[in-house]
Amino acid sequence: MRGKDQQLQIRVTAAEKAAIQRAAAQAQMDMSQWVLGKLLPRGVERFGQLTSALDKDPTSARYTLAELNDLLTSLGTTALIAAVAAPPPRTLNSYLANYVAAMVETAMHERGIQPPDWTAAVAPLARPEFATDLSSLRLYLLLSAPPAFRRRNIFVDASIGDRV
Repeated sequence: MRGKDQQLQIRVTAAEKAAIQRAAAQAQMDMSQWVLGKLLPRGVERFGQLTSALDKDPTSARYTLAELNDLLTSLGTTALIAAVAAPPPRTLNSYLANYVAAMVETAMHERGIQPPDWTAAVAPLARPEFATDLSSLRLYLLLSAPPAFRRRNIFVDASIGDRV
């Protein structure tokens, strides 16, 4: 992560400053950390870090997707909306772009909210991808894959919040 090299100044009243100081102290943070935490929830930065990690090292995708699952599961509705507002890197391979989009769509659906527009812009895979090479499990995966994953031609057994 890059070091901070910019400054932002805002004007507030004495009462507003005192309220911010109290809130920051209560959260055991300095004022800058507290204000940034309100403006840029942790999920926004973490979603970007994880999707960038998928792009940089697809060989570790299984672990990164598990971390992304944990993040999407842990966020409240407002934080989730903010976290996934920006799309993953455009250079993400088609499979991972679809997997991330399906995870986001599933998490949003579980909370009854519309997924961000970028998910619709990710074209589904042309060929089916299965979570296993065992042909005996493929029928099961065809039937049990979550809808967002099926629409994207990805057939898995677990989804957001699940652990295998």
